[in-house]
Amino acid sequence: MSLSRLLVALLLAVVSSVFVAAVAVAQQDYASFKTDDESNNIEVFKQASPSVVYITNSRLVRRSFYSLNPQEIPQGSGSGFIWSRDGYVVTNFHVIQQASRLTVTLQDGSAYDAEVVGVEPDKDLAVLRIDAPREKLIPLATGDSSLLEVGRKVIAIGNPFGLDTTLTVGVVSALGREIDSVSRRKIRDVIQTDAAINPGNSGGPLLNSLGQLVGVNTAIYSPSGASSGIGFAIPVNIVKKIVPELITYGRVQTPTLGIALLPLQYADYYRQNSRVRGVIVMDVIAGGSPEREGMRGLRETNRGILLGDVITAIDGDVINNEDDLLNALEKHRAGDVVTVTTIRDSEELNYEIELQASAAR
Repeated sequence: MSLSRLLVALLLAVVSSVFVAAVAVAQQDYASFKTDDESNNIEVFKQASPSVVYITNSRLVRRSFYSLNPQEIPQGSGSGFIWSRDGYVVTNFHVIQQASRLTVTLQDGSAYDAEVVGVEPDKDLAVLRIDAPREKLIPLATGDSSLLEVGRKVIAIGNPFGLDTTLTVGVVSALGREIDSVSRRKIRDVIQTDAAINPGNSGGPLLNSLGQLVGVNTAIYSPSGASSGIGFAIPVNIVKKIVPELITYGRVQTPTLGIALLPLQYADYYRQNSRVRGVIVMDVIAGGSPEREGMRGLRETNRGILLGDVITAIDGDVINNEDDLLNALEKHRAGDVVTVTTIRDSEELNYEIELQASAAR
């Protein structure tokens, strides 16, 4: 080998070793360097992901009319999160709807059969329970959804398309939205976010930058069924009110007025054709507070069926329809006394009504 070729070879070797060393240093620098936002995302994920679970929903069906042997088929899947070390798991009602069998899988891969403790279809929430060791059950810390502002960062963790413990990051896009629940009731004050929420994310947590639960991911707005930048979450302040009732009673203890309402299809007819605003009282329950106070339902006369009291407000909250009425009652408990404002024969009346405990569903 000539001297010139030897010098070139030595020079290339030196350059190569310097380049390799520089790459190694750069890799070490990248591994150690994180922006504040990246560090926060990583910290929240490490802290919260052990609390997020994967829920599978199976249903027993018969293979044919002539077969007596039922077959278990997958019905769907979704996400959830640990509520307490007693084994309670929170998810969406639509995730577990029509299930014959529910399985909850923890982050370590261990799976447990789950029993349904309570459901609230009107708010698309459900509570399950699994018999797992307490040391495996890491509950999420809860935050305060009333402190959220448009533009604040939020983090969603769930199992979109069956891909476990997936993290997406976004911001609060809007507050005070309304969406329809499974029961067609309106869920109010819903959080809108651009954090990607896809099928399978339902029931998973929406977290703030402190890793606190601020919402339960429940729906996406998308013609294609995949995330299009608009997702919705039930505020944690609603969840904190409902979940303890589901654990204790198996249902939400919404009180009642002690009246029977005109069926919706007839009420809508009156509202559309008679310009009636409010909720029409069809009858009052015997012995109840409305009867004692003089409230009246529909009455039959020689001129036909006449309206009695039409509820227009409760404690000053305007009541336009049955949804408004239920939302107003949800603020109270049995035994509370509320002021019910009605219109009867063009006259405004006010009744002091003691709320009654709701009957079992």
